[in-house]
Amino acid sequence: MKLAFSKAYQPAKYEKKIYRQWEKSGAFNPDKLKIPQSAKNYSIVMPPPNVTGTLHLGHAVMLAVEDLLIRHYRMRGYRTLWLPGTDHAAIATQTKVEKLLKEKEGKTRHQLGRKKFLKAVEEFAQASHDTIVNQVKKLGSSCDWSREAYTLDRVRTQAVRSVFKLMYEDGLIYRGERVVNWCPRCHSTLADDEVEYQNQKATLYTFRYDKNFPFAIATTRPETKLGDTAIAINPKDSRYKKYIGKTFKANFCGIPLKLKIVASREVAMDFGTGALGVTPAHSFVDWKLSQKHQLKIIKVIDENGRIRNGFKEFSQKSALKARQQIIQCLKENNLLEKEETIENNLSVCYRCGEPIEPLPSQQWFIDVNKKIKRLGEKSLKQISLEAVKKGIFKRKPIKIIPQRFEKTYFNWVNNLEDWCISRQIWFGHQVPVWYRENPRNGKQETYVGINPPRGKNWEQDPDTLDTWFSSGLWTFSTLARKGSDIKIAPTGHLVINSEDFRRFHPTTVLETGYDILFFWVARMIIMTAYAIQDIPFRDVYLHGLVTDRYGKKMSKSKGNVIDPLEMARKYGTDAVRLSLIVGSTPGNDSRVYEEKIAGARNFVNKLWNISRYVAENSFSKATFLRPDRPPQPKTLADRWILAKLNGLTREITYDIKAYNFSAAGEKLREFVWDNLADWYLEISKIEKGKNHILTYVLVNTLKLCHPFMPFVTEQIFQNLNQQANLTKTKRRWLLTQLWPLPLKRSVPKKTLAGFAFLQEMITKVRYLRSFYRIAPNIILPASFAGSTTKSRLVRKHLSLVEKLTGTSFTIANSKTKRPSQAATIALSDAKIFINLKGVIDFEKERKRIAQELIRAKSFCGNLEQKLKNKKFIKGAPKEIVTKEKHKLVQWQKKIRALKQSLADLK
Repeated sequence: MKLAFSKAYQPAKYEKKIYRQWEKSGAFNPDKLKIPQSAKNYSIVMPPPNVTGTLHLGHAVMLAVEDLLIRHYRMRGYRTLWLPGTDHAAIATQTKVEKLLKEKEGKTRHQLGRKKFLKAVEEFAQASHDTIVNQVKKLGSSCDWSREAYTLDRVRTQAVRSVFKLMYEDGLIYRGERVVNWCPRCHSTLADDEVEYQNQKATLYTFRYDKNFPFAIATTRPETKLGDTAIAINPKDSRYKKYIGKTFKANFCGIPLKLKIVASREVAMDFGTGALGVTPAHSFVDWKLSQKHQLKIIKVIDENGRIRNGFKEFSQKSALKARQQIIQCLKENNLLEKEETIENNLSVCYRCGEPIEPLPSQQWFIDVNKKIKRLGEKSLKQISLEAVKKGIFKRKPIKIIPQRFEKTYFNWVNNLEDWCISRQIWFGHQVPVWYRENPRNGKQETYVGINPPRGKNWEQDPDTLDTWFSSGLWTFSTLARKGSDIKIAPTGHLVINSEDFRRFHPTTVLETGYDILFFWVARMIIMTAYAIQDIPFRDVYLHGLVTDRYGKKMSKSKGNVIDPLEMARKYGTDAVRLSLIVGSTPGNDSRVYEEKIAGARNFVNKLWNISRYVAENSFSKATFLRPDRPPQPKTLADRWILAKLNGLTREITYDIKAYNFSAAGEKLREFVWDNLADWYLEISKIEKGKNHILTYVLVNTLKLCHPFMPFVTEQIFQNLNQQANLTKTKRRWLLTQLWPLPLKRSVPKKTLAGFAFLQEMITKVRYLRSFYRIAPNIILPASFAGSTTKSRLVRKHLSLVEKLTGTSFTIANSKTKRPSQAATIALSDAKIFINLKGVIDFEKERKRIAQELIRAKSFCGNLEQKLKNKKFIKGAPKEIVTKEKHKLVQWQKKIRALKQSLADLK
């Protein structure tokens, strides 16, 4: 019959077809697989990509790791669910559409109107969603698309409104005024962890409010001083102690101020003048001081970033323009004492990069410190700490991988302030609160509920909820199949009445980037603990950021961005996935570049070529159909390869369970490339009759490799189906094959040691041939001098050794001395003497080796000097120093070998 294997693996030819067949098979859906009721459950809810564009390498890492886990546990017989979804990403999506609207039509959202604008946003989000889903599929993600969720769909809306109602009734959600992070560009609040910081050079101005004021203050923002209501000084500062408790009137550039002198231990005496002008409306620190000392709050800057009315000539000026005018005024009145350049952090919006304005605003907040009766009189802050520290609701503590991030998590939770959950944008979950004027008494009525209230004249609160509010419910809200599955129990907690929830929650693992540990991971723990009195996941696996080859962050401006889909088209999806997994460790950034992906492609091709060889020369249909039955080994090489496969199976299974994905990938490559291809396959060409073992090893290797590179392994498996003449009705899919089980019986260490000795012997003879550039067709005379045990081993496998090394051996005794003109190969407990007489030009080789030795000593000397340099050792990165030390060891070995070679040629 015609063989199914083409000479070269062509990813573009197979990948789309394979994914379509996988979907058609129903294998992604746990309901369609024949799984025993007693099977264990394994679930992952996909971190939802934002519907704002296309997937990047960060998404690709997430998909590669999660798909690896799902495929592995599916093959192990678990009932696996990988639930996909997308996030409406409120601010990001609205900002994107506003920008497009301005570019195409020259309009703002206000000019278009709320209804039309939201329609435009929804159309954009849908188009982006379709693109993202297509891209997720192209990366081979075996998720159950029948259960796909969206943070803004009806079911998730039901969950959001239900939790809001619960929190409101528990007194956790309240509306109040507080200083918030305000983006004048996005016209919305931002959470503290949505603010980014840019290091900048700023001017620190030292001045007096007016000529009668007793001392000077220093600030980088003179424009906010128009709203100062106090001055804070450290109570230990002897310069200002006498002023504490007094109130001074000042005329600051024509604006009358009333300033109370208050004490605060937080004031740094060595910064500026040691006196801090307190602006409660435009500083979080000052806001707290105002609450403590009952200070008046004067709002200076409005939501557009301009000075408010009532501040004379400064009104309606931008903050920067007002600053310039104030500095000019201070100079004209000889009040400016000093200007100096300092470095500080500028707070900017994480979406648009606009500088943040802290200002007081009426917003919706979640109280994180209020104790809740049904949580055992504990606050949200306490319960989220305990979830990771000691466990809650009879669950074990949530495990964060790597563990060092637990400290980061605790630090964030301990410093958590009340969470501002309202945003002044149009796209998103609108706050489920309605207002109207009571027609009888004229008082305002407020209604909080899941559905709109009955009656007339109700108006819904125009604010929308922070997107992290809805995504904080993600693990349990996605397991509701319809809105009616979500109910509020009489006990005051949420109930998810679905089979999916009962089976798959808590989810097994959350896999995401360490950069959203605060944004999302912590909030899911908080929201899940509160709403359903459970944990959202058992483990949290944090992957690092993907950087370029030099460890630099990827950005379009730097021109170092790698598009995972473009690389997949060029090298195949499996190569992209491998390059993202191998070489990466949890919580650490990993470097990805095109050459690395090309290298991974070579591994994919190697597996294909091995499989093609076995199919063409050594295929056993019987073993292919029952790969769980290991064949009986006949030779030392058979026992060795089966032992290697058995050990690999045990190690890969453990590594995946322990989230050691890179280590597992490296072990697979070593086994396939070194053990199987370079050794056993070559031996099989000499020792015949290995069809059963080669087929057994190949099929089980495909299973172990499948989670890492699903497309090529599946295509090879389908080709083997064809090789076995299986009809379409009898065809099997690799993704639903059972994971190999390591055999309980083990190969004696003596057997493995014997084969290792033969490997060492063959490798060193081959190296010698290469070193002296001896043609392959020349048979070298050689003698083996070793112990009785080693001699017996070599004599038994002499034919194999001779054919693999191109030598003709005689077995001598252990006391045999080196013959003249023979090269010596030192082995453990033995020696080999290779007769080089008439094979090489001794004089010419001596000169060549002597020159190599001079170069090696020179290079080695330079390395030694470099490693003696204390500045280098102290200043260079540890990995560079380690690399240089390893290089030195290798060169020292080479020098010893070259010296031995010179001695042999005497």
